[in-house]
Amino acid sequence: MPDTLVAGRVPAAPTLDERALARSLSGVHLIDGALVPALSGRTFPVVNPATGEEVATAAEGDAADVDRAVAAAAVAQKAWAKVPARKRGELVGACARALLDHVEELGRLIALETGKALRTESRVEAQVLADIFAFYGGLGSELKGETVPFHPDVLLLTIREPLGVVGAIIPWNVPMLLMALKVAPALVAGNAVVVKSAEEAPLAVLRVCEILNRLLPPGLVNILSGFGPECGAPLVEHPKVRKVTFTGSVEVGRVVGQAAARKIIPVTLELGGKSPMIVFDDADLERTVAGAITSMRFTRQGQSCTAASRIYVHERIFDAFAAALAAKVDAMVMGDPLDERTDIGTIISRAQFEKVKAFIDEGLATPGATARACSALPTDPALAKGLFIRPHIFFGLPRTSRLVREEIFGPVTVLFPFRDWEAVLEEANDSDYGLAASVWTNNLKIGLRMAHALEAGLVQINQNLVVQANLSYGGIKSSGLGKEASLEAMLEHFMHKKTIMVNMA
Repeated sequence: MPDTLVAGRVPAAPTLDERALARSLSGVHLIDGALVPALSGRTFPVVNPATGEEVATAAEGDAADVDRAVAAAAVAQKAWAKVPARKRGELVGACARALLDHVEELGRLIALETGKALRTESRVEAQVLADIFAFYGGLGSELKGETVPFHPDVLLLTIREPLGVVGAIIPWNVPMLLMALKVAPALVAGNAVVVKSAEEAPLAVLRVCEILNRLLPPGLVNILSGFGPECGAPLVEHPKVRKVTFTGSVEVGRVVGQAAARKIIPVTLELGGKSPMIVFDDADLERTVAGAITSMRFTRQGQSCTAASRIYVHERIFDAFAAALAAKVDAMVMGDPLDERTDIGTIISRAQFEKVKAFIDEGLATPGATARACSALPTDPALAKGLFIRPHIFFGLPRTSRLVREEIFGPVTVLFPFRDWEAVLEEANDSDYGLAASVWTNNLKIGLRMAHALEAGLVQINQNLVVQANLSYGGIKSSGLGKEASLEAMLEHFMHKKTIMVNMA
């Protein structure tokens, strides 16, 4: 198929007609500054999980599209690396301001394609997206090296240089935010980027890249849609891709890591989690229950790698906490993601819906286990085909249960009582994962002791903030490699350090 350009068909100004915007973005990649179809001409449907309707199509990329995008990125990167770092930062900052103008539009579009509630999730993600670009835009002057004492007659210094073309593979749960954590630091550091979107959520991220391309040189930010084996794998394996940053499942992360290892290139892996939340008896009950709702990401149907899917509560307050949590979740409204009254939206896809349902059914069939199903399914006939699942809070499960050991990525959490901190610490650390954890107590001594001992990349005491700029983020164990969202992440993961020696004798 010829490279039929379709630029100009998408609205330049922000629009609140998310369905028309979705249609205008149908069937295209963004390569070298232009919206173009896949070379094969193939597309696949994009489905609204709240209604089951097809709202758009996405271009089905393959190795040929990857090669075209990487080639454009490699050319653009050579010129971009010569732009002064502060100027690069200024342009990324200008992108942040442009994205702010599109917050409502992007929030509605991401709600349409992912089923995340607009008020509680999607609009917030669009705001954080812009903030991440603003944060990194201000760091252009921080790409510093150092001088090193070596010998009186030798000047020894280090400088930081970009890596080249970065391949970025993003998931579907918070695609705009997680794309920003990869694209913004890569750009400020002097790299070009080729993004591979999640097949379930290709539209909003495509719109973001289209907005960026209005301000940035063509070829600097490219985005492809497609499936992992046909599009993601060729991107990772492309000889001109000099860095891969991936967010997704542990299983796919292992494959990506192995491919990067064969090429001997750096890789950042942000993978799964089974995050513990530990509540002591001196914690403020109302505040902690509110924290549990945020920690579990119930408004996102639990589709978060940091979801507090294991909650340990001191036995003295266990019953009160469990009752209060169930009552709060029960009061949350599940419904149309685009309705401002909605607290909880949908599961992303039929496959994920069936996976979560299987976990719930397994838990309910476990001898001695009980569960509290909260909230209520929507009654609107227009949502009859929607992928809605009631949040479930489980009690009495054995520690060996899959619901305790494995990442569910759904609105399911398990509660356990505990008596002493040493025992609960051992339970919390008994996991293959090590992404995040939280401790809730008014005893600073015990809180800090737990924070130091918990095996997690991010530990919060008396709060559970979502990922945001300047909050260094990344896990240990099977939860991944490397950090995101900070200055250090940009310096260490998107640049390499070169040593220069000058003999002045």
